[in-house]
Amino acid sequence: MDKVLIAPITLAGIDGAFVRVLREAGFELVYPNVGAQLTEEQLLKFLSGVKAALAGSEPYTARVLDAHPQLRVIARVGVGYDAVDVEAATQHNCAVTITPGTNEGSVAEHAFCLMLGLARDLVAQHQGVKAGGWPRKALLPLRGQTLGIAGLGRIGKAVALRGAAFGMRLAAYDPVPDKTFAAQHNITLMPFDQLLAEADFLTLHLPATPETRYLINRRTLALMKPTAFLINTARGTIVNETDLLEALKNKRLAGAGLDVFEREPPGKHPLFDLDNVLLTPHAGGADVRSRDDMALSAAQAIVALSRGEWPAEKIVNPEVRPRFRW
Repeated sequence: MDKVLIAPITLAGIDGAFVRVLREAGFELVYPNVGAQLTEEQLLKFLSGVKAALAGSEPYTARVLDAHPQLRVIARVGVGYDAVDVEAATQHNCAVTITPGTNEGSVAEHAFCLMLGLARDLVAQHQGVKAGGWPRKALLPLRGQTLGIAGLGRIGKAVALRGAAFGMRLAAYDPVPDKTFAAQHNITLMPFDQLLAEADFLTLHLPATPETRYLINRRTLALMKPTAFLINTARGTIVNETDLLEALKNKRLAGAGLDVFEREPPGKHPLFDLDNVLLTPHAGGADVRSRDDMALSAAQAIVALSRGEWPAEKIVNPEVRPRFRW
């Protein structure tokens, strides 16, 4: 019986549809039960004898792939795959898959959770009331504010629809914009630097690529309004955290809401000492509905590949197809 590693901690103990799909296909499921995201060393151990992995953010490095040539599929539970060395996977004839169309609603809602938390000074008010105070003050609205969306893909579009519902002015940058969608939803498309200058809330929805690494840096932060807020629910490498820290400490930026970090978990970080940041543990795409949808989609990709099918819309490295063998 072939084995599938269920790596994400968010799927531990969940008897979801993905479990039924995999077991009905004849797979044995392997759960690490370590209570945290797997390290490289732990992954090396738990992949022993495994043919496919339902993958979270644990590191599928060249070292891991070299040690486990039997691994045929890395099925990411999500749409990002920066934790996977795709080149190494391809060299080992291992297919890497993602789950498009499953988590954009969850990430968009989380972006607004961070925006509202910052605009309404939610944490300070909560702590003040619990301490016996009554810290009322004038708060910031979302309505009428300019929502700058960097990346107008599935998630960016979901954010735009919610921004319209809040009565925000919509502006966006995308290297290959969907002009039809923008026109239909009254979104002003503009260059990235202009978006930085106009946004009251700048929300990032770009992939982690060499081109987007440290896209938010000292130069680009200097273009933003000192009253603006930065929201990152995309990937931590898009933001230079040292430059962001400097901007926040010197009040050149009003605040930041971060769901992602360059290193995850980030350990003790200087950002933790600031009052104008709101931090969450890469939870944006993990509400229960999206979690279940992503896990099911990833499981279906594994089953399809094991049966000789090719779910092209989910495959990250299609060049592996001529050599792929289960």
